[in-house]
Amino acid sequence: MTPNLESLSRPGLGLLDRRGFLSSSATALGSIALANLLGAEGLLAGGGPVIDPARPYAPRQPHHPPRARNVIVIFCAGAVSQLETWDYKPELIRHDGKPLPGGPAVTFQGPAGDLARPQYEFRPRGRSGKMVSTLIPHLAELTDDIAFIHSLTSKSNTHGPAENFLSTGFVLDGFPSIGSWVSYALGSESQDLPAFVSILDPRGVPQNGSNNWGPGFLPAAFQGTPFSAKDPVRHLSAAGVGRDADEAARGLLRRMNQRHLEQHPGDGKLAARIASYELAARMQLSLPELGDLSTEPAHILRSYGADDTSNPIKAGFARNCILARRLVEKGVRFVQLFNGAYASGGELNWDGHSKLKEQYDRHGAILDQPAAALIRDLRQRGLLEETLVVWCTEFGRMPFFQKGAQGRDHNPDGFTCWLTGAGVRGGVSHGVTDPLGQRAVEDIHPLFDFNATILHLLGLDHERLTFEHNGVQRRLTNVEGRVIRQVLA
Repeated sequence: MTPNLESLSRPGLGLLDRRGFLSSSATALGSIALANLLGAEGLLAGGGPVIDPARPYAPRQPHHPPRARNVIVIFCAGAVSQLETWDYKPELIRHDGKPLPGGPAVTFQGPAGDLARPQYEFRPRGRSGKMVSTLIPHLAELTDDIAFIHSLTSKSNTHGPAENFLSTGFVLDGFPSIGSWVSYALGSESQDLPAFVSILDPRGVPQNGSNNWGPGFLPAAFQGTPFSAKDPVRHLSAAGVGRDADEAARGLLRRMNQRHLEQHPGDGKLAARIASYELAARMQLSLPELGDLSTEPAHILRSYGADDTSNPIKAGFARNCILARRLVEKGVRFVQLFNGAYASGGELNWDGHSKLKEQYDRHGAILDQPAAALIRDLRQRGLLEETLVVWCTEFGRMPFFQKGAQGRDHNPDGFTCWLTGAGVRGGVSHGVTDPLGQRAVEDIHPLFDFNATILHLLGLDHERLTFEHNGVQRRLTNVEGRVIRQVLA
């Protein structure tokens, strides 16, 4: 059949040219060969790990030699004020009670009031002389081991979306949490415990709940397992079912699943489900012993404050800190340790809008001794050399009080988080906010950079750790992010 040349476009006519066709074919074949070679060398961006559905938690190789093998994230829910903790602003003392020149008339929760000095005294700490608040005296003693990042920014000034952004890299729901990304990439060194655990605060769940440990569009095997020293893993055992009967039922289910899998060897979902059941069975044996803190020496309980009968919430958080240490000792890859719960006018978390000093007196006492003891305990046991400890919060607070109140409104434009432990350069303060602490002005880092740095210390390239979802290669840092190398050892 003779083609109608008049109906063809110019590119279409070009395809009829034999020399052009052969030339394009040679280029295309060369590109395919190059892509194959680069992929074999691991030099192409993108492409997640190869995962055996029957062994989803098996250890996997990182992209480059890691500095850290495990992570503990101390997540202070409610947005801790950087001005009452880590970011000393003497100019705020000088201008106390004055209006902010050119400042916003209205912020997140209403009209802005006058500038307010830090509600706690700051003192120089350690060899570095870092100025840290008296709110947190135990953590202040560790400043020579900590790398502070004072110039972080968020994309939201609302707690729920900001928690999402910190944990998942997106303000919207439905994206994987950083712990899920890490367990997806690296698996676990413990086959009797989950790769990713979220330890909930004694006062309740954070504002955005399971989004902080959810797998999003990653396979469900990589979601975090929430529990605490107070509340064990739910549904791990059936009420009223004896151990022998439970073992017999699991044995029957195992044989039936295995027979079905042999008949359908390509069924990855079934293999993953079997792996999940088998992990649950192993957890029935390992978790009760792990959560039994009665075996801890009295001096350890005392050092954390876990024996503080005058402050049961502090004692509960202290027991959670001990549980976090025990989890990384057993090879759990990623532990999320929450301090503070859901929105409650600042009563149950760090959201100090109206009575900041009164509420922070309580919250600081709950956080300080247990968190500092956790870091010291990890160091004493030799675990801090391979464990990265992260302290974070979803955004900061404004330098002025809200009008008619004794608290600060939300501030996503400049706040502090920090790192210590494996691969971290201690005694560093990186990034600067303006003299009143409202905005990051030097070495500005969106939270994408913070998460990229955590992944880097685990041996992961944030640009290569991807997962295809709806035709898009998604990653924790979206299309942004760079490693904050100034805080690396």
